[in-house]
Amino acid sequence: MQKKSCQFSSKKVDYYFDADFALLEKLVGKEHTVLITDENIYGLHAKKFKGWNSIVLKPGEEFKIQPTVDAVIEELIESGADRKTTLVGIGGGVVTDITGYVAAIFMRGIRCGFVPSTVLAMVDASIGGKNGVDVGIYKNLVGTIRQPDFLLYDYSLLKTLPETEWINGFAEIIKHSCIKDLRMFKELEEKKLSFYKKDKAALGKLILRNAMLKSKVVEQDEFEAGDRRLLNFGHTLGHAIENMYELSHGQAISIGMTMACHLSAKLAGFKDTDRVVRVLEQYGLPTYAEFDKNAAFDVLQKDKKKERTTMNYVLLDKIGKGIVQQVPMNQLKTLIDELPA
Repeated sequence: MQKKSCQFSSKKVDYYFDADFALLEKLVGKEHTVLITDENIYGLHAKKFKGWNSIVLKPGEEFKIQPTVDAVIEELIESGADRKTTLVGIGGGVVTDITGYVAAIFMRGIRCGFVPSTVLAMVDASIGGKNGVDVGIYKNLVGTIRQPDFLLYDYSLLKTLPETEWINGFAEIIKHSCIKDLRMFKELEEKKLSFYKKDKAALGKLILRNAMLKSKVVEQDEFEAGDRRLLNFGHTLGHAIENMYELSHGQAISIGMTMACHLSAKLAGFKDTDRVVRVLEQYGLPTYAEFDKNAAFDVLQKDKKKERTTMNYVLLDKIGKGIVQQVPMNQLKTLIDELPA
């Protein structure tokens, strides 16, 4: 096991990499803790939940909505939860988002921690304190920024992860390399998904590297006034089409990154679109896709990165160096209309 810590504005967050699930009882104890998970994780790892108070949610992005949050809060009230209760989200990004959001608002804030069970949650979704729910087709429109107390990484949970979810997670790993880490990008170019699935040590190093990369960015800009915006590379258009077409997060973000590379070429002189596309496809991700550009632009009008008549769009100056550029909405409309399919 390897322990790391990051100091955010409100608290220090401890990360336990390559840890065992059994460590959870030492961190929080069973008596005053409620585990939140979904039916898939609970069914696959039932033994781990024995003796714990658990709330089991229906799986899927379609349940990352306010009624689910309300139902969880009602269960907490019925079970006698109070300000000393700790919530622990065990699952992917939907579970950690809902757990963090409930912990932030129940009794005006209680302790929480996460045990991410997917690659996507381990490198991205559970890190940084952003928690929230979707409203219709609008992703993460309602939520909070509030840090968990700890993250516990038990890589044995990945043994039951479907291939599609491995691919999903590598979209965010590729994103991190594009905006901040040329060396990681070159490593990804040389390897394949099958290599990381077989080599536990290499996978552990890659997960730790990505988790710390994102954490350091958030540590320096917790409330997204500057550098944290870079983490939205591929997400502006990606989020717009994700719920429109019921794509997985990784698929939508991959298409979003492809389109962002083309925008980067026009607005920032970026020259390596083909190289980024090649790596995305190497890891089984979609790149070019036809979508309703007018409908996508309508969704963008409600994007949190929009500021009045401009959008803070994340572009690439070069691989390993992301930049944020304010793009007028009318210009963005023209650029999106001209994107290749």
